[in-house]
Amino acid sequence: MQSVKDTYQRITDTIIQQLEAGTKPWIWPWRGNSRRSATPLRASGEAYRGINVVMLWLSGQLAGYDENTWMTYRQAQELGAQVRKGEQGTLVVKYGTFTPKEQEADDRAIPYLKGYTVFNVEQIDNLPDRFKSPAEAAPIEPVPVIDHVETFIRATGAKIAYGGKQACYRPGPDDIQMPERGRFLSEVHLYSTIFHELGHWSGAKSRLDRDLSGRFGSETYAMEELIAEISAAFVCADLGIEHDPRDNTATYVENWLKVLKQDSRAVITAAAKAQAVADYLRQFSSSTG
Repeated sequence: MQSVKDTYQRITDTIIQQLEAGTKPWIWPWRGNSRRSATPLRASGEAYRGINVVMLWLSGQLAGYDENTWMTYRQAQELGAQVRKGEQGTLVVKYGTFTPKEQEADDRAIPYLKGYTVFNVEQIDNLPDRFKSPAEAAPIEPVPVIDHVETFIRATGAKIAYGGKQACYRPGPDDIQMPERGRFLSEVHLYSTIFHELGHWSGAKSRLDRDLSGRFGSETYAMEELIAEISAAFVCADLGIEHDPRDNTATYVENWLKVLKQDSRAVITAAAKAQAVADYLRQFSSSTG
């Protein structure tokens, strides 16, 4: 059985390898079609969370899968299906806690992380029809304003001002500065940027209370940028829209790689915090619905 450290390292090595190859694994690869879910799903229909979303997006992107449901070898067998010979599975993890027998019941439980393998439904033969979704034609023209996305953004209550020369969250006045909407190449770039900055906005002391004091080039800064980038991808997936990160990614990737190579837990921590950001932003929309 592999140790927790080995599992962290396997995940981190996979992310580093793809970043160095120019692939950003948190980009939702199903561009221009509306599958049943952009977020990876278990066989039960439950959505994966945290680092598992990143790992399955990466695997799906590299393999070119259209479907986004994953299951274990045993689950496929229980459905009367069979993973095709030679297919390679994808590593995901399960979080949990346990209390050693020698400890008292009220002692602190010890967290654990266990890796296991899943397969995309496109790697499996003879699955029930409910695991297949028909492809939909990609829209020919982009839509400049997407109503449900605008509603989601307004629900957060964040102060967003358009007209600046760059996109940034300002902790002092607690607002987000954005260039004019017309300067963005598409609604994809616009919303990806807004959700990146809303990721930073969520980290204010009165909200999720993350350390936003890091300067460019520092480990703290790189970690916060990684959280904001992944959370933007998560939120875009939740809303069913494409995510395309902001430019100047080469410099950011260089900083991310530095952090990931120093700490094998960094990307898992970033994904967990990014999931917390997505959950936090989603609650505003739910409370107004």
